[in-house]
Amino acid sequence: MYEQIQSIMGENSPDMSNKASKSGDKVADPKEWTSDHGQRQSDLFEIKAHAPGVEGRLPLTDDLLRNAPSGDLFGMSQNVGMGWKPGELNGKQYLILSTQGGIRNEDGSPTALGYHTGHWEVGLLMKAAADELSSRGGIPFAGYVSDPCDGRSQGTTGMFDSLPYRNDAAMVFRRLIRSLPTRKGVLGVATCDKGLPAMMLALAGMPQLPGVIVPGGVTLPPTDGEDAGKIQTIGARYSNGELSLEMASELGCRACATPGGGCQFLGTAATAQVVAEAMGMTVPHAALAPSGQPIWIEMARQSSRALIQMETQGIRMADIVTDASIRNAMVVHAAFGGSTNLLLHIPAIAHAAGLTLPNVQDWIQVNKIVPRLVSALPNGPIFYPTIRVFQAGGVPEVMLHLRRLGLLDETVKTVTGTSLAHVLDWWESSERRQVMRKQLQERDGIDPDRVIISAEHSQRLGISSTVTFPTGNIAPEGSVIKSTSIDPDVLDENGIYRHRGTAKVFTTEREAIRAIKTGGILAGDIIVLLGRGPSGTGMEETYQLTSALKHLSFGKYVSLITDARFSGVSTGACIGHVGPEALAGGPIGKLRNGDLIDIVVDRSTLDGSVNFVGKEGMEVSPEEGALILAQRSFHPDMRPDEALPDDTRLWAALQSVSGGTWRGNIYDVDRIITALEAGKKALGWN
Repeated sequence: MYEQIQSIMGENSPDMSNKASKSGDKVADPKEWTSDHGQRQSDLFEIKAHAPGVEGRLPLTDDLLRNAPSGDLFGMSQNVGMGWKPGELNGKQYLILSTQGGIRNEDGSPTALGYHTGHWEVGLLMKAAADELSSRGGIPFAGYVSDPCDGRSQGTTGMFDSLPYRNDAAMVFRRLIRSLPTRKGVLGVATCDKGLPAMMLALAGMPQLPGVIVPGGVTLPPTDGEDAGKIQTIGARYSNGELSLEMASELGCRACATPGGGCQFLGTAATAQVVAEAMGMTVPHAALAPSGQPIWIEMARQSSRALIQMETQGIRMADIVTDASIRNAMVVHAAFGGSTNLLLHIPAIAHAAGLTLPNVQDWIQVNKIVPRLVSALPNGPIFYPTIRVFQAGGVPEVMLHLRRLGLLDETVKTVTGTSLAHVLDWWESSERRQVMRKQLQERDGIDPDRVIISAEHSQRLGISSTVTFPTGNIAPEGSVIKSTSIDPDVLDENGIYRHRGTAKVFTTEREAIRAIKTGGILAGDIIVLLGRGPSGTGMEETYQLTSALKHLSFGKYVSLITDARFSGVSTGACIGHVGPEALAGGPIGKLRNGDLIDIVVDRSTLDGSVNFVGKEGMEVSPEEGALILAQRSFHPDMRPDEALPDDTRLWAALQSVSGGTWRGNIYDVDRIITALEAGKKALGWN
């Protein structure tokens, strides 16, 4: 037993001296014992019990000592204790918050891995931002709330914490901001699916402070290989005989071609960066910058300068995040063909800022008038990685097109301190724009106008708007499909997707992916995955399924309906966010194997329906189908996942009281308190 403890503590066994003396061998002096790292034990035990302290004097005044809170005064002691020079304590204090994860050596190699590339290099942005702040007389502080990886947790119970993490992280960020009462402004450095939305919620929820979002950028695709979205299907493709073991191993090894940044497609991470910039929360041309490269590092310095200028001019987050900027973000989201997860995050940002929450009708209106202008992964028609979108001009270039269409409110203010109109005027004639687009054309042989395209060209190519919101007796509150990404091969001559087929019903994602891998799903089937909404799994992301269907040869002939959600890289005839969710009494929870389902999605008009219409040979109208479902019992296997943690159960209850999925899975404190008070009264707990 002693040996086990000693192996941990790095000490030699006390029995060694006895054994050695009996054998006649020379015994080592215990003072000379060394640790595994060559440290002499005698040095380890030399402990200092006091130190002289920092030389110099705090810049205190009579007024400070008489009137300042004790926390302000003690903060000075803490600051010099951490090494800040006493004579430089009068600078304005700024807080840098980030989602940094892992531990990097100075050469960038890992001492301890992060969860994902998206937070692996953001410490470099923080350092550049901090250096810029201190060079201008400021005092930078830094705090961290790391974030999970949706790609890493796909198909695992880790996904049960994914969406709930956003609210929790936003609360912690805000607590950290408030816990430094002397801060004059905040830089929020974040990249990926939940960390960046959480940071945006946090800054929007501090309306009286200056704040700037610093996007963590994107990773590069391999020169020869597959992007990080497609690579997540190697298991399904191998199981169906469409990929060899050797190829799967090689492709998987090089998918993340650079160590930092979000994935190479317009998934949730990239879309969140785009939305942050569209909302005016970043400096111009910040979203989708290549992680680790000079232009990315400079963006951090630009952000620090913007923050200082905001503080000097008295510009606050309430001046940036407004109803008009929220709508601009929705417009840009539609133009990019962004992730449907932003339908959860944008309303949540609006709520954090105390603004009007966009509803389904608002989203429908925006998507009906805004053309899709970006040709990139995962939507196409040409599957350029996100770095190409950045080189072609990124968000400001797309906004130039939207400006010409009269779809933007250009009076909104951005973190530059000027209006969006001035930002776009600058961008149109900027050297940065000319150099980037010329480089893409001449060095890489890619026409930037084929990456970010005009509305006229988009119409000629037949590119449809981004999302449709089907309703029907399966989804009376609505649902979401990224209709622009349905494979054109399965549309009729009018651009309408029609699929009438029988349901194969699953109550766990594990069962559904097993069926896909083992031949249980065939062309023409309609997969129904129920009970996986907020109350069942924390509204898990089902990219295992959607990615498999996209990259299997028969997948485009299969539809998917679920009350769960999808990864931003998902494509195809996949209908999610079905409301009400099954465990909240939604009729989707009453479907059975063999039910006949009728799906219609018009990509031109953005109208859609999803209905139960009886059985093969016994078809009924949607109205009759609704009556049949109303009389049915719920699926016998439907229940919250047995591994659902209490943390997520609590989140599910709070967001449900707050309005659920269609209000962005928020915590509406007033509604929660009202429900609690009513519950206490009903239970006689007063």
